[in-house]
Amino acid sequence: MPDYSIVRVGNEYIVQAGEKSILKVSSRRRAAKLVTEAAELLDQETATRLEDAPSISCDSDILPDTSELP
Repeated sequence: MPDYSIVRVGNEYIVQAGEKSILKVSSRRRAAKLVTEAAELLDQETATRLEDAPSISCDSDILPDTSELP
């Protein structure tokens, strides 16, 4: 995730992701809230992607029964 910062320019606040300006608002409190909400959404998206990812672990319920092998 990029580093977010809030920069005051005149009477407005600019939200930046890294070096790129992405949002302009009139309240620092509103800017901070939007950054927090965006970070939470990105975290949820990442968690969902990880849950939907195929598993590379072995499922023990589909292994053949080897107890009767010589």
